[in-house]
Amino acid sequence: MPVYKTKTPIPEQDPKQRIKNFDEVALGYTTELALREAERCLQCKDAPCVRGCPVNINIPEFIRLIKEKKFDLAIKKIKEQDNLPATTGRVCPQETQCEAFCTLKKIGEPVAIGRLERFVADLELEKGYEIPEIKKKNNKKVAVIGSGPAGLTCAGDLAKMGFEVHIFEAFHEPGGVLIYGIPEFRLPKRIVRIEIDYVKSLGVKIFTNVVVGRTVTIDELLKDYNAIFIGTGAGTPQFLNIPGENLIGIYSANEFLTRVNLMKAYKFPEYDTPIKIGEVVGVIGGGNVAMDSARTALRLGAKEVHILYRRTEEEMPARFEEIIHAKEEGVIFDLLVSPIRFIGDENGKVRGIELQKMTLGDLDSSGRRRPIPIPNSNFIFPCDMVIVAIGTIPNPLISRTTKDLSFTEYGTIIIDEKTGKTTKDRVYAGGDIVTGSATVISAMGAGKIAAKSISELLLYESVF
Repeated sequence: MPVYKTKTPIPEQDPKQRIKNFDEVALGYTTELALREAERCLQCKDAPCVRGCPVNINIPEFIRLIKEKKFDLAIKKIKEQDNLPATTGRVCPQETQCEAFCTLKKIGEPVAIGRLERFVADLELEKGYEIPEIKKKNNKKVAVIGSGPAGLTCAGDLAKMGFEVHIFEAFHEPGGVLIYGIPEFRLPKRIVRIEIDYVKSLGVKIFTNVVVGRTVTIDELLKDYNAIFIGTGAGTPQFLNIPGENLIGIYSANEFLTRVNLMKAYKFPEYDTPIKIGEVVGVIGGGNVAMDSARTALRLGAKEVHILYRRTEEEMPARFEEIIHAKEEGVIFDLLVSPIRFIGDENGKVRGIELQKMTLGDLDSSGRRRPIPIPNSNFIFPCDMVIVAIGTIPNPLISRTTKDLSFTEYGTIIIDEKTGKTTKDRVYAGGDIVTGSATVISAMGAGKIAAKSISELLLYESVF
């Protein structure tokens, strides 16, 4: 078979249609398309792609099984390492992880690893998942704080190893950022709920509406559990701290997306969460959350949506695929601009943003060129709604209520990166609570590391 230099395209909704609905944009591979893409894999003996996978999926092996039409075995191979494959197949930034190491990049595009993962994961969702072999219960109990990707991964791995695992979730529904942060058109909540059910089928119990640090503290939980994993994410929005930021019509991306996703404002009045959308919306930021916010605002009826970003497109942290989708849907990109102040009317409603033009200087600590203000370049951008999407930090509740737990100046937990262990005995952590805002799959990788360390600690103790 010839080696195709480009990926097999994935069917998608037409942009003119999809901006009118919240249905998934990418429709997934058919069997024919998946087999064609799998044929592109060179089955490299050194498997460079695996080096880029935070959860160490045996990528060449699952693709080989797809080639042989052994789809049931392919998903089993993936789930040896990944408890949420239908999710990661959709939202992983494969282009900067596994696919970045693919040998085919030397002559063209890498194998579409994420699309193939999604293909076999979706087949399993249609048929129903199988519960893997679970080791005999070992009478050790672990509490997991937070039911996002890090917590679900840590809990699932520990349950398979025979531990009794209880997840404590602050919201009324588990899933963390997978439920409240990522829009339906990019990650359908039906899929997240099925994958959470899979984790529960392993024996994990999930308790919702439990705010650790208020309902119960870490120290209190340690009286009943042999170890704890903290995976509470980074759910507190950052703001610009410029004049006018408290005007009506200015949202943090967290509030905006939570209202739309978790509280289903996009189905109002079927659901009781209203949300008012402006005619001209400015979204400040250049990451995936900014793209999600902009594309959501368009679907909710905004006439114009502008991405306002202080660097160029080349420096944007958002996935290339999300930038392309946003452009296809009509999002306008206003680059090299930075907000100075918000402008309101006599009723306290936002009516515009004073922006300053920027130019790029030398590289900064992030590896991107530093934005530098251009003197006397300020201008007014008229708008009647603003969404601030410039990142998040951890909620300080756990840091304020837990003894002997060390934190950085940014509010993230200090850990041993090799084990996930914190400075507090029997307490581990991982995901955005440690790194700040990062990817779903990197959080899952941290959950796996902690699960392995917790297992080694508790099983060693049971021997002596």
